[in-house]
Amino acid sequence: MNRRTFFQSSAAGALAAHAPQPVEAAKWPKPIRFTLGCQSGPTDERRLQFFKRHSVNNINGYPAAKGETVKYSVEDLQKLKDLCEKHQVKLDMIAPPYLASSHIDRTRRPAIMTADGENRDRDIAEIQQLIRDCAKVGIPAIKYNMSILGVLRTERTPGRGGVSLSTWRLKEAKPATPLTRAGVVNADRFWERITYFLDRVIPVANEYKIRMACHPHDPGVPPSGYQGIDRVLGTVDGLKKFITIRESPYHGINFCQGTVSEMLQNPGKEIFDVIRYFGSRKKIFNVHFRNIRGKRDDFQETFPDEGDIDFVEAIKVYRELDYPYMLMPDHVPQHPDDPGGQQAFAFCYGYIRALIQASDRLS
Repeated sequence: MNRRTFFQSSAAGALAAHAPQPVEAAKWPKPIRFTLGCQSGPTDERRLQFFKRHSVNNINGYPAAKGETVKYSVEDLQKLKDLCEKHQVKLDMIAPPYLASSHIDRTRRPAIMTADGENRDRDIAEIQQLIRDCAKVGIPAIKYNMSILGVLRTERTPGRGGVSLSTWRLKEAKPATPLTRAGVVNADRFWERITYFLDRVIPVANEYKIRMACHPHDPGVPPSGYQGIDRVLGTVDGLKKFITIRESPYHGINFCQGTVSEMLQNPGKEIFDVIRYFGSRKKIFNVHFRNIRGKRDDFQETFPDEGDIDFVEAIKVYRELDYPYMLMPDHVPQHPDDPGGQQAFAFCYGYIRALIQASDRLS
């Protein structure tokens, strides 16, 4: 080797020795599986475009219905799924045409919750058939309510920017009638009706592998009842009991984080352990990612960034549990300049989407 070659080789070696060494690829945790979703309707061309514009790619949808007495056919379900796929939106869940969150006095088909003999069995048979039809079409989940009182609220209260907030203050509540048409339904009677339904529906859900997600009672009321009703799914203990009836991987809850927060005396601290309880048992099939300010019997529904629940901490818990389904807005604040809540929903979509992306990269 001549002198010139020697120095060139030495210089190259020195540079190589001091050059940045390849860095091992960052070992990120596995990507999160939950998605941004929504359940606002109607599920039509306009709504699906609104979803897609705001990065909502998974939904709980609603087949076209002419009233609560309608039965969804396989064709109705397939048409809805095809419409969603046209807009590249995945139909992850549907709601039946009854068993909604409506007050029993305004419900056209109350038989399941009033234990109305043959009509109850007829309506349950339709739910069984809906499960079979969802399996045929490829819709993996059904969200339902077992409610008599619907969503209870008192007078709305003011929030930021001139919005009004959905509010419940038990001490100010004045029921329209002493009792509903369901009469007095104590805890034992309510559990009998829930169990009767589950005993007949969950075996069919098992057979066809369709998840049945029940929404909690919103809000809970004292054990003495409200309008004669003891809302047994309005406490955490009640929800714990509910998931043990007809134990199945297809029997669980639509975990409304807002409603469950409303059950607690200190929701800002208590909610995370409740999420872990149901999430670790794989009983959460959908999440209404909604915030509140206040506590049991006295609360307001807020925007997601201003309530008592730390949403950053909450989404970390869902990730920790490897929760695999949708996180979605539920009720939103109202404003006269925002008919239908489009602006409020758009804000919630962006906020939740950003949390999902951040949790996927910064864990």
